[in-house]
Amino acid sequence: MRYAVIMAGGAGKRLWPLSRMARPKQLLPLIGGKCLLELVVERLVGVFDRENIWIITNAQYTEQVCLKLPQIKPENVIGEPIGRDTANAVALATELIGARDENATIAIFTADHVIRPQECFAQAVADACGAAEQHPDALITFGVRPTWPHIGLGYIQCRSGMEGGLREVDGFKEKPEHRIARQYVESGHHFWNSGMFVWTLGAIRKNLASFLADSLDKLRPIGRAFAAGKDITAMLARTYPTLQKISIDYAVMEKAPRVLMVELKCEWLDIGSWPALESVTELDEAGNAVVAENSILVDSFRNVVVCEDDHLLAILGMDDCIVVRSGDATLVCNKSDSQRLKEFAQLLEARFGTRYL
Repeated sequence: MRYAVIMAGGAGKRLWPLSRMARPKQLLPLIGGKCLLELVVERLVGVFDRENIWIITNAQYTEQVCLKLPQIKPENVIGEPIGRDTANAVALATELIGARDENATIAIFTADHVIRPQECFAQAVADACGAAEQHPDALITFGVRPTWPHIGLGYIQCRSGMEGGLREVDGFKEKPEHRIARQYVESGHHFWNSGMFVWTLGAIRKNLASFLADSLDKLRPIGRAFAAGKDITAMLARTYPTLQKISIDYAVMEKAPRVLMVELKCEWLDIGSWPALESVTELDEAGNAVVAENSILVDSFRNVVVCEDDHLLAILGMDDCIVVRSGDATLVCNKSDSQRLKEFAQLLEARFGTRYL
């Protein structure tokens, strides 16, 4: 059978001050009153059976996730006791799903993107699942044709197309400087790395055994305990701190002997920072993206304005800025500095501890 796994454990520090350690960005109702996690589940329902949709998140978020998503079985919401990056989330999902179905095809999705239209996404996922089953030794990734030289994303380098629209992957390129990113866009052989994958259980297990054997060996007993119907919470708490923290890209994808790519021909928007709201929110006549119950903007253009309560935000004579208010903190910065919020969070912690994180 086919299974979907949503990786939803990150805190999203670039969406501070709304995104916090106890309330991550994937649970913020920023888009039409819905959170990113709700939107990704809506995309997957109909493509996968509901009972085959899994969520790997941080243990402190599991209750919130279950409340947001009552249509997902609680036993399919797995809480990691500590973050160990995407490779271990994948390895854990592999062992848990493998405990139920040794013939599984597993699709991995992230919880921080807006992808539309739905029909295009569903077709790409079906194509990728079919490719994984037709090429059971290969790992399948989704690539997005770049529209501009983005320096904040990784790139996939591919050869010409194969039968069925597949492409052989030659390599993965990390976040490049602008000059190199421009060359990638112009080449026609480089695609943005979406961070989404499909593979058969056998293919990912084989590659994990080759390149992340220590994690797989430590997580295998947890899979067996899960198969026996045991509570795996204590086992996860003991095991997870001993795992190497590493992404699936570094651990496996860049080393795997055979990787194929399906092009995702949809609109693919990475909601990783505040300016991204401009792409998913209806703009006012001055080009402002406003997600606030009460606000007034005068002689202000191209701003991002967000407030989670009925507090009035009054903006006068400001352009290209971000103004975000949460219950106990307010952010004001230039849009050009939005990518610095992750390092800014380190300064906050040094001064205030975890009070505002």
